[in-house]
Amino acid sequence: MGHLGLLIYPDCQLSAIYGLTDIFRIAGDLAAMEGEAEPPAVRVTHWTSDARGEIACIYDSHPGTDHHLTHLITPPSLVMPHAMQPMASLTRWVNDRHDEGATVCSVCAGAFLLGEAGLLEGRAATTHWAFAEALAARFPTVQVDVDRMVIDDGDIITAGGILAWTDLGLTLVERLLGPAVMLGTARFLLVDPPGRAQRPYSAFLPRLDHGDAAILKVQHWMQKGAGKEHGTGLLAAEARLEERTFLRRFKKATGLRPTEYAQQIRIAKAREALELTRRSVDQIAWDVGYGDPGAFRKLFQRMTGLAPAEYRRRFGVAA
Repeated sequence: MGHLGLLIYPDCQLSAIYGLTDIFRIAGDLAAMEGEAEPPAVRVTHWTSDARGEIACIYDSHPGTDHHLTHLITPPSLVMPHAMQPMASLTRWVNDRHDEGATVCSVCAGAFLLGEAGLLEGRAATTHWAFAEALAARFPTVQVDVDRMVIDDGDIITAGGILAWTDLGLTLVERLLGPAVMLGTARFLLVDPPGRAQRPYSAFLPRLDHGDAAILKVQHWMQKGAGKEHGTGLLAAEARLEERTFLRRFKKATGLRPTEYAQQIRIAKAREALELTRRSVDQIAWDVGYGDPGAFRKLFQRMTGLAPAEYRRRFGVAA
């Protein structure tokens, strides 16, 4: 029997806790319907700190005395990573479970708890795309990859977005109960099987709190102009800086070169047009500053993971 523990910590997303519990109940019922005399079962337990700071089990789907976890999941947080409370006792407990042989998993900002436990050092890991820079900055040895929704590294599994617990849950259903039960569970829940990418869902979030007033002025100017192509000299003049100084400070402040920053602005405008209008792809390419629609299509697919037409089919809301 697989024994899956869900860790409840301060400000965690309880819908992930109960949603994962439901996924495994549904998967277990579907496995039982396969006609096996003794279908495989998954025991789900919930764990949290008690009044003494000790970790205790507060829910058990198959009550028993033995609590040897095969898998442990840290769910998403409902607060930003920098606001998550210190959880030294929880990280020690997570480490102990890993040392005992449990596969440790995280969803979204739950990866920060695994990072604090030292379990992600030298590993490839994912988190919510909006938290990628924070995770990489706090844990420099982690190979942060937010293009993938789930990264299965054997004894460590990380999932990306705040609702990626469905992807993680189905990944574990497949591992514990088999692919047929996983696909049946996905169909019953009307969700896609694991394998999605985060890139189509990500958005451009420019850094604006870096404290460099000259660069911030240029950022506002570029945003107002919708990322229209401007030479380095013109941008440097707007910042009242020498070109080499401007390029160095712009990259330090924003993490991007000016041309990359302008591309992000223009692709963000193109996404919005694809989502909300019925304008042709060629017209949108022209409107956001690309005279060559073919080059626009290639750039859009490279940056979002989808061709413009496919992006519109998936995310468009215009009648």
